[in-house]
Amino acid sequence: MSERIVFRSGEALVAGGPPGTAAEPEVIIGELDGPVGTALATLTGDQVKGHTRVFAILNTDIQVRPLTLMVSKVTVKDDRYTNILMGTVQAAIANGVLDAVRAGDIPKEKANDLGIIVSVWLNPMVSTAKDLDHKILFDIHRQAMAKAIKKAMNNQPDIDWLLENQDKITHKYYQMGLDGKI
Repeated sequence: MSERIVFRSGEALVAGGPPGTAAEPEVIIGELDGPVGTALATLTGDQVKGHTRVFAILNTDIQVRPLTLMVSKVTVKDDRYTNILMGTVQAAIANGVLDAVRAGDIPKEKANDLGIIVSVWLNPMVSTAKDLDHKILFDIHRQAMAKAIKKAMNNQPDIDWLLENQDKITHKYYQMGLDGKI
């Protein structure tokens, strides 16, 4: 039997596609009978306009395991953004979860015992993009979700790496401010 997974967190940034397709999910993973399960149930029942919480599904009527709740980081204001978030990205998140199970990052035997809360960032520019490539958007969000889960389940980056590299890393937007670009 696998160890108890009370609370794990992770994030990932995957970019490189056309403008607006980058993904930066932040995940919390834990047992449904612990704090993550309580948070998941609370978030599901406490809907907020513009930040609707929905389960990750492969398609209507096919929810993934572990149970995964998506929360938008961006306030949803228009139908096109909603359709992309609750279509292409929702399916990508669901597939990323299953990829993590298949890779062994989430123990298969725990698929019904764990819950995942994912804070999803989808660039608002997708609402106005003329030739949005849904396949690229899907692939990037799928990859980012699997990567965030892997990092969470392996406690990455670990504290030794962080301490060793702390002074070598400058936050992208801080650096842009230093360079006068923002």
